[in-house]
Amino acid sequence: MAIVVFDFGGTSVKYGLWAADQLAQQGAFTTPATWVEMQESLLATFKELKSHADTVQGVAFSLPGVVDNEKGEIRGESAIPYIHNFPIKAAFSEMFGGLPVAMENDANCAALAELWKGSAKDVNNALVIALGTGIGGSVILNRQLFRGRDLVGGEFGYMKLGPQLTWSQMGTVVNAAARYNDQNPGGEPVTGKQLFELAAAGDVLAQTELNKFYDYNAQGLFNLISSFNPDRIILAGGVSARKDLPGILAERVSNLLKWANLTAATVDIQTSRFSNDANLVGAVKNFTDWHPEVTLA
Repeated sequence: MAIVVFDFGGTSVKYGLWAADQLAQQGAFTTPATWVEMQESLLATFKELKSHADTVQGVAFSLPGVVDNEKGEIRGESAIPYIHNFPIKAAFSEMFGGLPVAMENDANCAALAELWKGSAKDVNNALVIALGTGIGGSVILNRQLFRGRDLVGGEFGYMKLGPQLTWSQMGTVVNAAARYNDQNPGGEPVTGKQLFELAAAGDVLAQTELNKFYDYNAQGLFNLISSFNPDRIILAGGVSARKDLPGILAERVSNLLKWANLTAATVDIQTSRFSNDANLVGAVKNFTDWHPEVTLA
């Protein structure tokens, strides 16, 4: 018994097979440019994963945007514009031969994973910050996922950190690398990972842009701590795999709290137990919540 799981991102679609209480057969493909190509890639991947399972019981999705599982659509905006504002859940179900389907916002999936088996198992209130191509988030109150009236609770990436720019536009390592590339015309374009490597090697421009990256994220976290005063903040997404990130951000957030004379607030920043797999694991939990009739034993 197994569930096929997909996690849509702006640059890649991750996938895996959930069976025997763990992920297996994991991989990724580049996010297609069109919905037709996406369907082809999903179906080919599903067929491959199905060949490794006795029985596939359903398909779970972690998706960007305002994901409404009940209505079966995705509102809002994301880095994958063609998945919005049509009955996508019905399309998924048809694509996979009528199997049960469940879908949830990617940051909410990360939060469900942490509540279920991860870094929020021992706290009542937490915020999960997904640092990816953009910045997403989710709110856990009294060990329940808080989605908000219009399902936009936790959309921290829209927070303004300047007159015209949002946290997503200023605080991702992808955009930090883009700023580096803009200031280095004629040079070989660098990725976010390479930006860290250049900074460690002494590249002054890379160090400057990474310093901005840390500062922007510290400002965002400071705003959230002063608003929610959570028991814990959990960092998810690709860059959260960096072991030094929680300490760097905690120090900068603490300095901002001192600046604001908000010294009673404590800072507990941890990384996701699952790192890049958090969205996949949370999508499984969401599937089991919506389809309790499906048995994975």
